[in-house]
Amino acid sequence: MEGGLTTVLLLLAGSLAAVALFKSMGLPALMGYLLVGVAVGPHALGLMPEEGGAAVLAEFGVVFLMFSIGLEFSLAQLNAMRRVVLGLGALQVLVTHLVFTLLGWSLGLSLLAAWALGGALTMSSTAILSKLLVERLELDKAHGREVIGVLLFQDLAVVPLLILVPALAAPDGERWWVTLGAAVLKIAVLLVLVLRFGQPVMRRWFTWVARQKSPELFMLNVLLVTLGMAALSNALGLSLALGAFLAGMLISETEYRYQVEEDIKPFRDVLLGLFFITVGMFLDVGEVTRNFVFVVLLLVGMLGIKAAVVWGASRALGSNAAVAMRSALWLCTGGEFGFVLLAQTAGLGLLPSAWLQTAVAALVLSVLAAPLIVAVSDRLVLRFVASEWLARSMELTQIASRTMLVKQHVLVLGYGRTGQYLARLLEHEAVPTVALDLDPERVREAEVAGESVLYGDASRRETLIAAGLLRARAVVVTFAELGASLRVLSVLRELRPDVPVVVRARTENDVDRLMAAGATAVISEAIEVSLMLATHTLALIGMPLTRVARRIREIRAQRYALLRGYFAGRSDESEAGEGGMRLHSVLLSPDSWAVGRRLGDVGLEECGVTVAAVRRRGIRAQTPEPQLVLQAGDVVILRGEQAALERGEAILLQGP
Repeated sequence: MEGGLTTVLLLLAGSLAAVALFKSMGLPALMGYLLVGVAVGPHALGLMPEEGGAAVLAEFGVVFLMFSIGLEFSLAQLNAMRRVVLGLGALQVLVTHLVFTLLGWSLGLSLLAAWALGGALTMSSTAILSKLLVERLELDKAHGREVIGVLLFQDLAVVPLLILVPALAAPDGERWWVTLGAAVLKIAVLLVLVLRFGQPVMRRWFTWVARQKSPELFMLNVLLVTLGMAALSNALGLSLALGAFLAGMLISETEYRYQVEEDIKPFRDVLLGLFFITVGMFLDVGEVTRNFVFVVLLLVGMLGIKAAVVWGASRALGSNAAVAMRSALWLCTGGEFGFVLLAQTAGLGLLPSAWLQTAVAALVLSVLAAPLIVAVSDRLVLRFVASEWLARSMELTQIASRTMLVKQHVLVLGYGRTGQYLARLLEHEAVPTVALDLDPERVREAEVAGESVLYGDASRRETLIAAGLLRARAVVVTFAELGASLRVLSVLRELRPDVPVVVRARTENDVDRLMAAGATAVISEAIEVSLMLATHTLALIGMPLTRVARRIREIRAQRYALLRGYFAGRSDESEAGEGGMRLHSVLLSPDSWAVGRRLGDVGLEECGVTVAAVRRRGIRAQTPEPQLVLQAGDVVILRGEQAALERGEAILLQGP
């Protein structure tokens, strides 16, 4: 028992350090888990054997991952993107898989082993690439839609691969078609039952559970449905992953989908991290080093083959050379499902050890290279696609021709709902506006209606200059994503450090980061709603409008300092992982450590909290002075994130 506890503590400590390190470098967390697995595995420190309880728990990581994919599955989305998903996605998976299979077979692997390895190398990383698309504002671009479509098909293709590999590797090799046929029949029956009868039953069941208004009961129900469907699938001789995927599909069309997704996320991420640790455990660094030349050859071959297939398929379906090359560069690397399939292959003993080690190492290097390849993709396209220069020049010329006579205008970056409402208000006051957006359909619709919106990437220097940034009176950034706003701010401050920039912030936590990045004013959605509610309420109960306006101006001038943070309750548990500002009241008893000390000497700032107020004998003092001497009976109201609040309370009551 003691040895097992020590191993668990080492895994937790190692995972915490490794994931924090990789996150700080902007690299995916799964690389940290893999590094921990390599360190504790039998080929390094030898703290954990390859087989054991960790492997059992790790399998549930894959179960919850497949459940999440089932939640994201949407027949409506599949129909809307059918050209990309069923066209480009199917071509990429089938052709790439076939090429890798034939290549492995020609190099001496059995046909089944080559087929399993080909499936692992075919996959790309949904988590990494979708995050990069959002951060780089490329989700609505032509290559962004192609990347998302291919990733969606890959996610769906994983399900049959996870089923077929063990079916084909069954001991009675001569009768593999019987095993495969039985599996297909079982899957067909299960799908009919789930899709025809399952969803109405699931909706009624979740409605009953939700009416109990118990978060614990809701969570238990989610776990029961997920693991119950996985167990049913396993009992029918199919994989646990298939059952979890079907459970996700059952819930995906109900109104509880998003709540279930948030509830399951902690289990999925932690167990999936444990899965990647077990993958790292069978990676032998010594053998990888000895075969490093083969690792590099496999890596280069994988990147080249996948890029060539995506480029050819994209061009065959009508995309221009620039879009096809960008899609190829984004999708040429490996992903997390490659590790899932390799782990299954290792468990079945299909691949020789040298091949397995080489494949895992090549996948690790490709995942590390993914953000770097994406970062240089624009420069590579401009370097090798001659027409891209012309297309870029035409886009900039069109923007410049539409804006060359406009001056003293407001430049609106992002023409979603917020940007459109803002532009209408400005135009109503005869303030000229120019808007940039990356959704071609939205731009086309708005242009037909006569609105001043242009297609262009606001994060590019030349686009902003063409849109008249150097002549603009002000800039408004309406993006919902913090990362996108920060990128645009860095370009704006480089080109026009003097121009006023107003930025939208979804949460109050983003205000300080955006101000530090150069925003002149930051509008917090959550706080502004409260201010408007307060304004109307005070006016309706008879308070003079001049006094109301003065109070609102004071709050905004203090960058919302008065309204930062809120007292969290049970209904806010879904936001616990967001790192939001909270308020917390601490009552000082006579034996509290802080009693008799000045507020400035307590040292609360060092642990990351501030004192929002001190209530003494019913009187609440906002932003008290550091010279205030704390007394027994005082209520100190702290503001900060949850972990910092706990440290601050401990200091007040027990001392540092």
